[in-house]
Amino acid sequence: MGLCWTKLNTGNDAHSQLPTAELAYRNVHLVTTVDKWEEKLSDANRDGKIVVVNFSASWSNPCRSIAPAYNELADKYPFMLFLTVDVDELAELSNSWEIKATPTIFFLRDGKMVDKLVGDNKQDLQKKTMAVAESCSDLTTP
Repeated sequence: MGLCWTKLNTGNDAHSQLPTAELAYRNVHLVTTVDKWEEKLSDANRDGKIVVVNFSASWSNPCRSIAPAYNELADKYPFMLFLTVDVDELAELSNSWEIKATPTIFFLRDGKMVDKLVGDNKQDLQKKTMAVAESCSDLTTP
């Protein structure tokens, strides 16, 4: 599996001592605007998809730690929509979801939270994703 960091920024910003990166990978959609967020949620609701959203910070070691497992799950469960929101780029959206730590991962159905994970515990992420996927098995069978 290749690297999941698509952009390296070593500019003179507040985090210049730490390289920052955007999280994006094949089936993981990076949400960069509130309009894109609303569009993705609307599309998922219309299509009856579960949304898994990772509120992340590109400079955060726990976010970097869990990113490969998150990306693998996005490939394993293509009937779910996996999103990543950079808490620094979309601070207002992150605040509206009361993000206090990164990563914070929400599982949404019809725009409502059905589960949540805070931290980089890969086993918990896998278990919760599998449980949510099984709970929506009616969405995956014809």
